[in-house]
Amino acid sequence: MEPRETEQDVILRALTPVVDGIAATFGPVCEVVLHDYRRPERSVVAVAGSVTGRTVGGAMSEIGMRVLARGDDAVDELNYVTRTGAGRLVKSSTMVLRDSTGAVFGALCVNVDVTEVDRVQGLLAALAGAAGGRADAPVTTFGDDIDSVVDALLDDRLRRQGQTWAGLDRSRRLTLFRSLDERGVFAVRRAIEQVAARLGISRASAYSYLAQARATDETGADGTDSSGRTYGNGSTAGTDDNPEGAHP
Repeated sequence: MEPRETEQDVILRALTPVVDGIAATFGPVCEVVLHDYRRPERSVVAVAGSVTGRTVGGAMSEIGMRVLARGDDAVDELNYVTRTGAGRLVKSSTMVLRDSTGAVFGALCVNVDVTEVDRVQGLLAALAGAAGGRADAPVTTFGDDIDSVVDALLDDRLRRQGQTWAGLDRSRRLTLFRSLDERGVFAVRRAIEQVAARLGISRASAYSYLAQARATDETGADGTDSSGRTYGNGSTAGTDDNPEGAHP
């Protein structure tokens, strides 16, 4: 085992009892989740509480994927509010874990169900004649299945663009792939195949769009990726919108 891996494993083991301690302190409205980002498809290594229904061996959420995409530039995200698919309002903090070299390898997440607090706050605001509540809190997909998280991110991106894949022109298709990439989707194993299947295009076309999106992001204009970047299937992605055998 590499020395860095040994250090990272020691940190995770040391934090495991902290997970139970924090959750016990705040009671049943609190959930604490410890993530190992070296394995995004099953990143949950310890969990206490049941606010989002996570279990050990489960996948990271889209919030974790966003942190993962930032790599060592990731920063703590503290005291943000989101909403689960079931409608529960959750106040959360995600604190990144670094080893002695500064490399980000995991996160400690605290989720507090503030649904009832928000209802009481809304009632008091109504009695006082003022607006209240947090109806605009974004919905976040939590679950043990990474495929459902990727699907939710893809659906959200398409909904924001107001089109189906078939209705998007080339520029907006590249924007879609760039947005997914920025959110860490393609750091997940087999995500490129999942996205291709959902969009009804070939895997070759998906790799091509991803390569072009990354090249555009790096150069500021459409063009090929001169770095010869290699992707998860072991091959260098092409830059043709319609590579031979592809069905965009």
